[in-house]
Amino acid sequence: MRNGVVWSLFLIAIFKCTLSVQSHQAILLPSQLRRDSPASCPAPNPSLYYRPVIGILSHPGDSSSGSRFSSSTRASYIAASYVKFVEAAGARVIPLIYNESPEKLQKKLSLVNGVLFTGGWAKSGLYFETVEKIFKKVLERNDGGDYFPLYATCLGFELLTMIVSKDNNILEGFSASNQASSLQFKENANLEGTVFQRFPPDLLKKMSTECLVMQNHIYAISPGKFLDNEKLSSFFEILSTCKDENDKVYVSTVHSRNYPVTGFQWHPEKNTFEWGVPGIPHTEDAIQITQLAANFLVSEARKSLNRPDAQEVRDNLIYNYNPTYTGKDGRGFDEIYIFTPV
Repeated sequence: MRNGVVWSLFLIAIFKCTLSVQSHQAILLPSQLRRDSPASCPAPNPSLYYRPVIGILSHPGDSSSGSRFSSSTRASYIAASYVKFVEAAGARVIPLIYNESPEKLQKKLSLVNGVLFTGGWAKSGLYFETVEKIFKKVLERNDGGDYFPLYATCLGFELLTMIVSKDNNILEGFSASNQASSLQFKENANLEGTVFQRFPPDLLKKMSTECLVMQNHIYAISPGKFLDNEKLSSFFEILSTCKDENDKVYVSTVHSRNYPVTGFQWHPEKNTFEWGVPGIPHTEDAIQITQLAANFLVSEARKSLNRPDAQEVRDNLIYNYNPTYTGKDGRGFDEIYIFTPV
């Protein structure tokens, strides 16, 4: 009897030991389980460029934007929020100074894999001419076989509307200054291949019911006027609309039918990187919108065939300039980069 009890206790001890070993093995890392074969990582996609650079066009200086200097100085600026927007998605920035020499601007365009037009107020003169030239260059690059994306935000989209329609008076007045809003997605809009393609369905739904995007404009274009212009409606597809403070509807997001060109009447960069206006949404959903919008631009830029010289890129990066803190009084942009062409 005594021997039987001892034998039973021995078997129970062996069983518990086996369970303990199996439990321990279950949490081993894959590298610990396969000591006979070295760890390997999949090779990067050779057709993509993992060091993309985005050119951001500077805007004429003006005190009303919070930049605190006069446009008469020939200085221009880029709000740092646009730079951070690009950098957060894994790209670097080269400033395209709108009033520098055409030769220098052309050289910088040869170093980038995509372009971003910012918000602002300038709709005429040299700035308009520069936007038009760069836009034509974007189309030429794509027609020539390169993949060269363009993001146009607020003023940038308004200028493209004027340029594509060939009507400098096509914009209409709206009341959407410093206003958070929802986005109303066009019924049956195909979001595949657009900025919204990677947005989770639940976030898209929230965007249509909650005020998660920031507006700051007094001009825009109504869907009716947009669709009545054959040049505009054949070049762009409307993805979303918004309502201003008076419930007037305007086009808020567009995507080119044949080119990697996206237009925003709203500001995807502000949710994460601007704090001077109380109405800017800073919820987790709002931040995710910024991140997803930035990720799309940079993922498009990685498709570019351009492989610029590394030293020439470094010589022209935004890192060669220092940002200026302009948001100390709690208004305007928090930071800007100021450029004065020689």
